[in-house]
Amino acid sequence: MSASRTKFYLDKQNRKWLGVCSGIADYTGVDVTWVRVGTVVLTLAGGFPWTLIAYWLVAWMADNKPAGLYESREEQKFWQGVRSNPKRSTAEIRSSFRDIDRRLADIEMHYTSRNSRLANEIDSLR
Repeated sequence: MSASRTKFYLDKQNRKWLGVCSGIADYTGVDVTWVRVGTVVLTLAGGFPWTLIAYWLVAWMADNKPAGLYESREEQKFWQGVRSNPKRSTAEIRSSFRDIDRRLADIEMHYTSRNSRLANEIDSLR
């Protein structure tokens, strides 16, 4: 079974303690330092027992991040964008495919309009 790129994982490779904060950072795309600072501030600002309980529950329930989940930094950023706003990501992909399709049509038009023999061959295949 392949690993899901839209699932939350504990990031044990970049962990300081159990990998929860680094997992949140990987999932959301926020710098891990800000996640850790936010966790400490939330704990000190009155959430003391509940943040630790939540931290331990997440560490107990979440799976470890599989090695090689992303092939590159760009792929990691893409999947973080998909998790944060899937509709926008889908629209961007559709837009990219429309652009590629338009460019291929332009290339086809360029070559077939200048080369009548090629245009005739393409028409005979239809």
